[in-house]
Amino acid sequence: MNKVILMGRLTRDPEIRYSSGDNSMAIARYSIAVDRRGRRSNDGADADFFNCTAFGKLAEFVEKYLHQGTKILMSGRIQNDNYTNREGQRVFSVQIIAEEIEFAESKNASASGNAGNYGQSGNYNQGGYNQGGYNQAPGRPSPAAANVGDGFMNIPDSVDDEELPFN
Repeated sequence: MNKVILMGRLTRDPEIRYSSGDNSMAIARYSIAVDRRGRRSNDGADADFFNCTAFGKLAEFVEKYLHQGTKILMSGRIQNDNYTNREGQRVFSVQIIAEEIEFAESKNASASGNAGNYGQSGNYNQGGYNQGGYNQAPGRPSPAAANVGDGFMNIPDSVDDEELPFN
């Protein structure tokens, strides 16, 4: 079994590209910092950094709603990313291939800088999002505000129904 679950913050805005060919697919690359549990080290190394990749609809979700500082909970698999560099040396590394992404804090908690308040969380699981608990980057689409207390997000008219997972 190859399964990894990580919670952390994006260290930079995701890099998005699209594959070439007839069936172009979105590919999102991003990095997350994951705090270490337990005793803090004396050298200040309190976090581990992981390079992650998402494909298809999940990558499109990353492009639209995630940015530097967004706290996420993700699951996926570890994949070797080994290669031989130009000097002929073998380079060994791993990356995390994302399979599921959830928001780990509410939009309000992230805006106020309260990292300990997880509140309601939105999630994305290979096809859709819900709950609206995400950070909004400037210049990106913004869903309508949720009605207080009903727990559901209003879907703006500009969203194509074909993109929704529950048609």
